[in-house]
Amino acid sequence: MKGPKSLTVLTFQPGTSSIVDEQTHEPLLPILTLIVATAVKLRKDGHKVVIVSSGAIGVGLQRMDVEKRPKHLSKLQALAAIGQCRLISLWDSFFGHYRQPVAQILLTRNDIADRSRYLNAQNTVMELLEMGVIPIVNENDTLAVAEIKFGDNDTLSAITAAMVHADFLFLMTDVDCLYDKNPRSNPDAQPIEVVEDISAIQADVSSAGSALGTGGMGTKIVAARLATSAGVTTVITRSSSPGNIVKIVRYVQALKSSTPSSSQHTPTVEEHRDDPLSRSTASLSLDTVKPPLHTRFLPLAQPIRDRYFWLLHGLAPHGTIYVDAGAHRALADKAGLLPVGVLDVEGHFAQHEAVRLVVVGRVIPKPPEGDKLWEGTPVEIGRALVNYSSIEISRVKGHKSTEIEGLLGYADSDYVADRDNVSLFRRESRPVTPTLAVEGGGVAGYEMGSTK
Repeated sequence: MKGPKSLTVLTFQPGTSSIVDEQTHEPLLPILTLIVATAVKLRKDGHKVVIVSSGAIGVGLQRMDVEKRPKHLSKLQALAAIGQCRLISLWDSFFGHYRQPVAQILLTRNDIADRSRYLNAQNTVMELLEMGVIPIVNENDTLAVAEIKFGDNDTLSAITAAMVHADFLFLMTDVDCLYDKNPRSNPDAQPIEVVEDISAIQADVSSAGSALGTGGMGTKIVAARLATSAGVTTVITRSSSPGNIVKIVRYVQALKSSTPSSSQHTPTVEEHRDDPLSRSTASLSLDTVKPPLHTRFLPLAQPIRDRYFWLLHGLAPHGTIYVDAGAHRALADKAGLLPVGVLDVEGHFAQHEAVRLVVVGRVIPKPPEGDKLWEGTPVEIGRALVNYSSIEISRVKGHKSTEIEGLLGYADSDYVADRDNVSLFRRESRPVTPTLAVEGGGVAGYEMGSTK
């Protein structure tokens, strides 16, 4: 083993079109071979590796000689069951040539939404990494339905990377990087190599993915938002050249170790970041390391970790609570949500279910009967697990905590939501759906597809 046993965790996600031929549905064995060789090389360099693998349905189509992806859920789930068996067999066979053990992890949204199951999955993956095993994670398409699906493996890979505190997430696609314009119709399109503020990104999501996949570049932008908010450096790079991952890692290592000692030097944003990759290759020089083209999204300096990340991204909200600016400030100052700060309730939810938290601009002191108590543009600020149901919160909203028992006949808590059960979005990291940019504007990402 070259270097320390526990240097960093790298999660990389090759999409369906990266490992399964879109026309014949045959596994792309040369690409799979390169991915395996890359993962083994990273392991030998001291890194821990997780692979989030798509392709079960694509491989199932090939195994059963089905030409097109069916629309009926039961047929998709059956093909996924057939294909997953073959897919993990392929991974195990290729890694077996290097005597590298692998393990299969199948997840659904329900596994992430339940806190105990989330922690069990986290502990299992971490234990496998400690044992020197490469976990291969995929969504459990055999069981998943629309309500419990991640939607795409880009999102699953981001949640997995956050769950195991990965340092890097590599999203593999059929382009080298993001461009400022469509490179296919604009020869002067310039690559975007480093993104410091992902909130400024507008992605052209007109590419809907391949016939086998379910995502495109837009899902990768969303995944990058999720991962960087959890402190994970996220990289988009070409799937047909998996060896680029090793080169990019080495480049970042060299970048971290090449800070000039001059007192006149002003450190860059990246030089400020304490990246564990920088500790292993101090002998590398930027003059000798030329990185392959890629886009690197820098992580937040103060990431959202563990329980707070799980509250934001592991749970599906069942309703919305509208709060005033005073309640928002109190939450930002680590206080709980009191009923006096609640203006309105939307949806039907039970006690201990997740809700959206939305702050509104201006409170109307005496609105006409039946009208809302607020006006202005509502802004979603986070998520919360509530102590009361939607009906109960509607009754106590705007009242003091001392009045809860009189209004409900009991008082389980003084708070609508305890502060430990509230997680707020960071303004620069909120993982909203990408904005559709007009031609020639925003960031262009064009690929054949990605995930399922």
